[in-house]
Amino acid sequence: MTYRSFLRIAFAAIALLSPIGVGKADTLDDVRARGTLLVGQGIMGLKPYVWLKDDGSYTGLENEMIEYIIKKMGIPKYEYVVTEWQTLIPGLKAKRWDVIMSGLGVNQERMAVGGITFSKPYLLYVDYAVVRADSDIHSVADLKGKIVASVLGSMDSLNAHNMVDAGQVAEVKDFNGWGEPFIALRNKQVDAVIIDQMTYLGQQEGMNDLRLVGEPMFYQPKPEWAEAESKADYKLGAAGIVVREEDVSLLNAINAAIDEMFADGTHERILRKYGAWDESQAHPMK
Repeated sequence: MTYRSFLRIAFAAIALLSPIGVGKADTLDDVRARGTLLVGQGIMGLKPYVWLKDDGSYTGLENEMIEYIIKKMGIPKYEYVVTEWQTLIPGLKAKRWDVIMSGLGVNQERMAVGGITFSKPYLLYVDYAVVRADSDIHSVADLKGKIVASVLGSMDSLNAHNMVDAGQVAEVKDFNGWGEPFIALRNKQVDAVIIDQMTYLGQQEGMNDLRLVGEPMFYQPKPEWAEAESKADYKLGAAGIVVREEDVSLLNAINAAIDEMFADGTHERILRKYGAWDESQAHPMK
């Protein structure tokens, strides 16, 4: 045996014994072994998504969906890890949780910059202007020169800032939490809130001091992302479950469960239960 042949055999043996040569379990395997899916959650308590009942159990449309999805995936239970909205993606990348299910809208920028990917959508958002019931604002045209509020980093905020660029509103005040824009509205710090219909549903329950203005506003991409969004297979405004881009097996399992949820009528049943169903929800893909 030559020395060169000996080295080839030796290096091959080392490769087989090294961690590189051993198949590494991916996140789906880890989750199944653990028996619990860790779910990053930045909107806990916000109806109609997810909130705690008096008996300590969770309810809400996202909660019922994740219960369905983990059952289809063969995972016994899930656990929410509650965090601030802005830390959802960094926390996922740092492996503090396995997925994000927190009403997060799909867009190309988030995937390119964040190193993440989204499941098939389970929800479709449109925006509305929300005003106080006693407001003199009765149409989107009446917002000209007004101050509106939205949530920092959200697609709603992007729509609001597009309205500034178009001269439809004077200024946007962005807040960190989903309830804060409505507090500012009731305190007359702003004239309207630009928000999706799901968040409005959560604020509307038991209250008669708010109302919607005008027609629904569909999400518009940033100019620099318009071409990429035009090639995407989802409608802008769709929301999905977020995974790390390397977690292909986990993504495939989630997508298979979402397909079943749509096919067997569970998706529509859940959204109807929480007052969130309309025909657009049946077709969040292009």
